[in-house]
Amino acid sequence: MISGFATTTGTKTFSEKYLTENYNSFQNLHLSNIGIGTYLGEPDSQTDTMVKDAVKKSILSGVNVIDTAINYRAQKSERSIGAALSELIDENLLKRDEVFICTKNGYVTNDGDIQEDFMQYVMREFGQPGIVKEGDISSGYHCMTIPYLQDQLERSLKNMNLECIDLMYLHNAVEGHPEMSKSQFLENLKKIFEFYEEKRKEGKIRFYGLATWECFRATSDNSMFLSLEDVVKLAQDVGGNDHGFRFIQLPFNLHFDQAMLLKNQTVSGKQKSILDSANELGIGVFTSVPLMQGKLLEWAKSKPLFATSSPSVGLLQFIRSTPGVLAPLIGQKSSEHVNENLEVMKINSLNQSEYDEFLKKLVS
Repeated sequence: MISGFATTTGTKTFSEKYLTENYNSFQNLHLSNIGIGTYLGEPDSQTDTMVKDAVKKSILSGVNVIDTAINYRAQKSERSIGAALSELIDENLLKRDEVFICTKNGYVTNDGDIQEDFMQYVMREFGQPGIVKEGDISSGYHCMTIPYLQDQLERSLKNMNLECIDLMYLHNAVEGHPEMSKSQFLENLKKIFEFYEEKRKEGKIRFYGLATWECFRATSDNSMFLSLEDVVKLAQDVGGNDHGFRFIQLPFNLHFDQAMLLKNQTVSGKQKSILDSANELGIGVFTSVPLMQGKLLEWAKSKPLFATSSPSVGLLQFIRSTPGVLAPLIGQKSSEHVNENLEVMKINSLNQSEYDEFLKKLVS
């Protein structure tokens, strides 16, 4: 088992090997302003190798933010990350305290290494032992009960061969339970935060957060909407000022621009965007789907603004330079895409004046 977790000293030492301007300091950690995501791909051995190699290449190119979820490729993305970390550590190319490992629990998943019908697996693994009961799993195949999250945390640790996970997200909890009232959701969320605080004390996780799709981008009159200020207050009630709720994740790109432009949140009585709200509340923001799973690349090719670099580098440069964003998480597997996307780590992110000029050209 790989012991330890990301530390101030470890992440600072890691950042000093590369362009230090491409690291953000948050919670006394030095985190790369590009992260690698591991969502897409078949649950097969060929993809296992591609994901493992992509993670290794990313880390050796200066990326120390690694993002996954237990349901990605039916647990096999976590295992690929574990294999990548073990190989780099064994080769003395990496220390555990240099990298920030994030995963997500909540969705009901099977095991890509076990050839079994999905529901048969779920009943055998979770139903028969009493981990989940009737009514626990939503229509969206999501479960936010403590016994299930306890089971999933232990599986994530085992999958990645880790003693401690740096950041555990509750995965699309609002979106996974559309039928649940907001009051019931917040009651359940409090119990989960209490559980996560216990796991912090046990040394199994360092931080926890919410990985979301819609709730932080929705208008305040939408049933999916969630107030970040309310969630932070809940975390403070549970864990005091040293609570572990310090991160959120949400989509942000040139199509999904609500995080920056939509003032849907209220903090201290003032309307703000989720990025500004998170900054004021001391919450770090990682962003997903920076390229819209490749859909934005063709659009960018037609824009003179992106002519000086590859479309992916230009798009990533915009997102990572947006005030309030810690890092976009780029999903990449093939060596060609990995090499192309990681070119962004060889240049500095935009400063404020460069970013403002970029925005002017973008809207002109």
